[in-house]
Amino acid sequence: MTETIQRADTVEALRSRAHWYRLLAGAFAEEPQSGFLRELRGEQCLADLAELGVDFDDDFLGHDEEMLTEELAAEYTMLFIAPGGFPPVESVRLQGGYRQSAVNETRDAYAAEGFAVQSGRFATFEDHLSVEMQFIAALLEGQAEALVAGNENEARRIGKVVKRFWVKHLGRWSRGFAQIVEGATEHSFYREMARLLEAFTLAELEVLGLDVADEDGARLRAPKPDAVTRPMQCGGAAT
Repeated sequence: MTETIQRADTVEALRSRAHWYRLLAGAFAEEPQSGFLRELRGEQCLADLAELGVDFDDDFLGHDEEMLTEELAAEYTMLFIAPGGFPPVESVRLQGGYRQSAVNETRDAYAAEGFAVQSGRFATFEDHLSVEMQFIAALLEGQAEALVAGNENEARRIGKVVKRFWVKHLGRWSRGFAQIVEGATEHSFYREMARLLEAFTLAELEVLGLDVADEDGARLRAPKPDAVTRPMQCGGAAT
């Protein structure tokens, strides 16, 4: 009986963590849609978020849904799309441009577990924060299912995949990215989601027993891609 209870607690914890991964993925995936905002402003969700220290201002809680959707669409564009913004994309944050090596690395990681990126309303990069978070959420749900089925070897295998992905990807840039968003945004929704992302990252690294350096560092300017810094080879070898 004790073993069964412990396993149930572990399964519940895995599913709970997966839920928060998906919530954060939704916050940064695109301009928040009305359905997502409606759920987030629900009484139970606000209570759960408050327990984690999330404290929205009236600009999120007091505005009607249509106005809030428009305001957050403008803020999303300013933060993540407009020139000078901070796209939530690993390649951009760590390698200075879109479609750097992180794209292939994350795509390979997804494929190894039978996952593939499906575009939503817009084209999505494999190393987008929301995709990386959803991948871990799916892994945690799979780990929980393995425990329920009594397949502890599979559960351990998935746990190793989760740790490896954090070391190679999320752990290297999510904290610095969160810090720069918190400092740049003028809306409490993104301020609180950024704070939650940083706190959640620290909590996950502790749960996973990992020590991963933050290579993002909340830099205003990402490093230039290798293709930009390499000497030109046109017309002969560079000297």
